[in-house]
Amino acid sequence: MNFLAFDLGATSGRSVLGTLNGQGKLEMKELTRFPNAMMPLDGGLHWNIYALFEELKRGLKECARCGVVPDSVGIDTWGVDYGCVAPDGSIISLPFAYRDGRTAGAADRFFREAMPASELYRRTGIQHMDFNTAFQLYEHRRDFAQSHAAKLLFIPDLLSYMLTGEAVTEYTIASTGAIVDAAKRTLDLTILRDCGAEPRQFARLVQPGQRIGLLKEEIAREVGLPQVPIVAVAGHDTASAVAAIPATDPDFAYLSSGTWSLMGIETSAPVINSTTESHNITNEGGVCGTIRLLKNITGMWILEQCLKKWKEEGKTYTYPQLVEMAQASKEVCTIDPDDPSFTAPEDMPRAIAEYCRATGQPVPEDHGQYVRSIFGSLAKKYAKVLGVFISLSDHPVKRLHVIGGGSRNAFLNQLTADAIGLPVVAGPAEATALGNIMLQAMAAGLVPDLGAMRRLIAENVPTTTFNPAV
Repeated sequence: MNFLAFDLGATSGRSVLGTLNGQGKLEMKELTRFPNAMMPLDGGLHWNIYALFEELKRGLKECARCGVVPDSVGIDTWGVDYGCVAPDGSIISLPFAYRDGRTAGAADRFFREAMPASELYRRTGIQHMDFNTAFQLYEHRRDFAQSHAAKLLFIPDLLSYMLTGEAVTEYTIASTGAIVDAAKRTLDLTILRDCGAEPRQFARLVQPGQRIGLLKEEIAREVGLPQVPIVAVAGHDTASAVAAIPATDPDFAYLSSGTWSLMGIETSAPVINSTTESHNITNEGGVCGTIRLLKNITGMWILEQCLKKWKEEGKTYTYPQLVEMAQASKEVCTIDPDDPSFTAPEDMPRAIAEYCRATGQPVPEDHGQYVRSIFGSLAKKYAKVLGVFISLSDHPVKRLHVIGGGSRNAFLNQLTADAIGLPVVAGPAEATALGNIMLQAMAAGLVPDLGAMRRLIAENVPTTTFNPAV
């Protein structure tokens, strides 16, 4: 059977065709890749949802051009952001992006004016970040688009709606926004009302693996395909990625490594207590009844912003060159990747230098030392955060699974293994698309549950293990 996955990130997206035969052999092929960027408009930052929609159609056309009729299609994206649908079914305005300036300080305003921070955390188990959906809803409650919307749809649900005309609220993506009751796993109506939203503005809640609807007839004709089913996968990209961890037992922690690093463990129920609240640990919905107990860590964002600045100065590096530079350099400082000074500085290398001076540390003297110090700081941060999760886990943590693009960084993987004192199992790098595809396979009845899905992935996808230095 063939499954088409659309995997959309905050900087790029792609369509990937997955084929699973009766003998359990899985093959993946990237069909299209395209950029995605926050678009400045009228003083705000938005997502060009229409451009993304055109890219979905291009991916469907490419699938048809290859002579493949997918058995289903699934979409995953980043979390928290949403779009507004008018009573006549049209989209009102463009969705705001999570880095839009209006969210700055939004959490504190919500806590002061609507609901105390502790109560919101007790209800949702979601870490407080200014761009959480709850705070966006509160900030935009008087906007024309939101106040006149018949439906508020998260980005993967909005794109599915554009393909099918059917509106749903997928559970994992909704759980990222601090509007879902963590214990009941339903939308929290009290929170919605405190945000200035109406419960009727949210579509029916669906779990990963449920069918949303069929591709609209006119779109099917345009792309050259039949009216194939659109399936709700784990709409949040990290939920799809975690579903693809090739673990054969529960004794692991995970690190989804990319622009953001998301570290955590998998649990069967929310963990909401004084420890998780003090560490700002989040309880996001997973697949098959699981909870992703995790913490957001600023990941490769810091290095990406350094590269952007160095490029402006006329110096560009490939990723292998960066690793070689780091290996040949010494670590001269340790930064906290989550320090507010690294959130969105105009000049990241300067922000690192100022942090070093403020903390009494040497400033890196060249680009190699910057890269080496960033990698070393990330490894130390991972070790510190992992210690908290080990104390919260009902299972012994025997290894750390690193998935996503960062799993290809062998040098950082080794630094991490040395820092945590446990084996690091790296791969798959394409975890999000793989999880998307396999959840479609589960919906089609090819695999019965999460355990079987992970075993099949383990049999098909190679991984590399990094053991801590003795």
